[in-house]
Amino acid sequence: MFRSDKESLKGLLQEIEAGELQLPDFQRSWVWPVENITRLIASVSEGFPIGAIMTLVTGGAVTFAERPVEGVEADVNAQRLILDGQQRLTSLFQALRRDAPVITQDEKKRRRSGWFYIDMRDALDDKGSRDSAIRFIAADRKVRNFRGDVEQDLSTPEAEYDSLLFPLRLAFESDAWERSFYDHTKGTGHQAERMDLWMDFRSQVLSAFREYQVPLIELKANASREAVCQIFENVNTGAVPLNVFELLTAIYAAASFDLRSDWEAHQRSLRDPLVHRLLKEVSATDFLQAVTLVSTRANRLDAIASGVDPANAPRVGCRRIDILDLTLEDYRRHAPTVVEGLLTAARFLYGQKLFEARFLPYGSQIIPLAAILAALGDDTESAGAQTKISRWFWCGVFGELYGGSTETRFAADLPEVVAWVRGSAEVPRTITEAQFAASRLSTLRTRNSAAYKGLYALLLTAGARDWLTGKAVDVDTYFGESLDIHHIFPKRWCEEQGIDPKTYNGIANKTPLSSRTNRKIGGSAPSKYLPSLGDQDRVDATLRTHFVDPQLPRVDDFTAFLRAREETLLTAIEAATGKPCYRDAARAAEYVGEVDDTEDE
Repeated sequence: MFRSDKESLKGLLQEIEAGELQLPDFQRSWVWPVENITRLIASVSEGFPIGAIMTLVTGGAVTFAERPVEGVEADVNAQRLILDGQQRLTSLFQALRRDAPVITQDEKKRRRSGWFYIDMRDALDDKGSRDSAIRFIAADRKVRNFRGDVEQDLSTPEAEYDSLLFPLRLAFESDAWERSFYDHTKGTGHQAERMDLWMDFRSQVLSAFREYQVPLIELKANASREAVCQIFENVNTGAVPLNVFELLTAIYAAASFDLRSDWEAHQRSLRDPLVHRLLKEVSATDFLQAVTLVSTRANRLDAIASGVDPANAPRVGCRRIDILDLTLEDYRRHAPTVVEGLLTAARFLYGQKLFEARFLPYGSQIIPLAAILAALGDDTESAGAQTKISRWFWCGVFGELYGGSTETRFAADLPEVVAWVRGSAEVPRTITEAQFAASRLSTLRTRNSAAYKGLYALLLTAGARDWLTGKAVDVDTYFGESLDIHHIFPKRWCEEQGIDPKTYNGIANKTPLSSRTNRKIGGSAPSKYLPSLGDQDRVDATLRTHFVDPQLPRVDDFTAFLRAREETLLTAIEAATGKPCYRDAARAAEYVGEVDDTEDE
C-alpha cells in the first residue's frame, strides 16, 4: 500500500512548481508565520531533520478534488497529492523557489509580505545562531526604522552583494548571482576575502539546501478510502482533522458537488425553534451515518429483489468504510429522506417529553431513530407503530445499550425495527437484549447516566405536574418554568438527619420541578413545605403524578418513601420497555467518583 524512501528537497519543490505535486482540496490554507518559516529554513540549512512528508499517488480508488500549492498557477493534473507536510513544503517553496514576495503573517497574525535572505557572515559564525542569520525583508526590499526612514536598501543586486545578504529564493540556482557577485567585487580590494567567504558559504550552507533529502512515505494508488482516512487522522494530529465527513467532502468535490454546503442547507431546515434544542448537536458525521444506513438498506433490498441470495446481498451498515463507499448518487437520493426522518424523530422525542439535547439519554440513538423513521415513512403514523417504536427506544435507554461502539447495533436496529413495525413476528434484538435490575436505581445519581435521564423523561410522559402550579408539562411550561430535576426530601434536611448522600442523591429521591417550586421547598422537611404549596387535595393528586405516595413524605418517613418510590419507578420502566425488571436483593456496586449534580435552593 505504501513505500518509504527519501527524495531531494529540490526535486519536490520542482514538482510543486510544475503542478505535478499538489494538495487535496480539503487541506487548509497555508498559514505559517515568519518565525516558523525562519526556523524551518534554518533547520534545512544545517541539515537537521524536518520530519517526514506523506503523499498519495493519484489515479487510484480515492479521487480528490485537487489544487496547486499557494503561488503555483500550473493547470495540470497532479501525479501526487500532499497528505502530510503541506505547511513545511509550502513554506520552503515560497521562500526558496518562488520569485515573488512571501505573503505570510507575524506572531500576532498581522499580514507580512517580503523576501527571505541569509547573512553569509552570520551563517558561517560557529558561535552564532543560524536562525539569527536569516532575515525577512519587506516586499520592496527596504529596511525601515520605526519612523519609516530607510536604513538598508536591498532593491538592487549590487546592494545585496555589498551587504553580503544572499537571497534565499536562489538557494538552488545561484550560479548567475555568484558570477555577478564575483564581477562586482573586482577592484574593490576585498575580492579575495569575499570570494573566500562565498566559497565557504556555498560549500557549508548552500550545499545543505541542494543535497537535502526529505523522508517520504508514499501511499500507492491502490490505497483504499478507509486507509487514507485512517492514516491521515494518525499523522495530522496538529492540522485539519480529516474525519469521514471531510474525506467524503473531498471525494464528492472531484464530481463538482459541495457536500459541506449541502449539509449546511440541510442544517438550516433543522433549525426550526421547535426542534433545534433537540437536534442542535447532530453532527455532519451523524447525518452521514443515518444516510448510509438508509442507503445500504435500500441497496440490500434492491439486490434481494433482483434475485441475489440474502446471504450474499450487500449488508446494512454505517461504519466508516460504509460511509466512504456512499456514492454521490445514493447520497443525493437519500439525504432529503433522512432530513425528514430527523424532523420526525424530533417530534417523536417531544412526545416522550424530551425537549432538549442535554436530557437525551443517548444522543447517538437519534441516528438509528431517524433512519428507522425515514425508512418507515407514513407507516410511522399509526398508534401501533408508535407503541413499537417507543418500546424499542426505551429498551435501548434502560438496557443502556448505546454507550459503547454502536455501529453494529445501528445496523441491526434499522432492518429489525422496520420489519417489526410492519408486522414481523421477530422482535428486534435491542428489545430482547435489554435488561434493567432494581439495584441499578441506587447508582443513578447524575444526568451522566442514560437511565437517569430516561426516568426523568418517563415521569414527564406519565403526566407529572408541577407541585406549586399544578400545570402539566409541555414545551411551553418546560422552558417557561425552568423545569429541572430536584430532590423531594431536600439535601439539607437529609444531611441534618445523617442520611448517606449516596442514598438521598439517588434518582428515587428526585423529580422534575420548576425553579419556583424548588425555591418554595428550600431545605425544609416535606412535612413543612407540602402545606405551603396550596390546596392539599390538589397537592396530593399532583404528588401521585410523580409516583409519590403523599402520606409518606407528609410524615417525613424517608425510608418507606424511598422503598415505595423505587417500586413505582420500576413499574414505570416495565411499562415503557414491556419487560420485567430484575428485582435482585443485592444492591449494585457503587459508582466511584459520581457526584450529584442536582441543585437545590
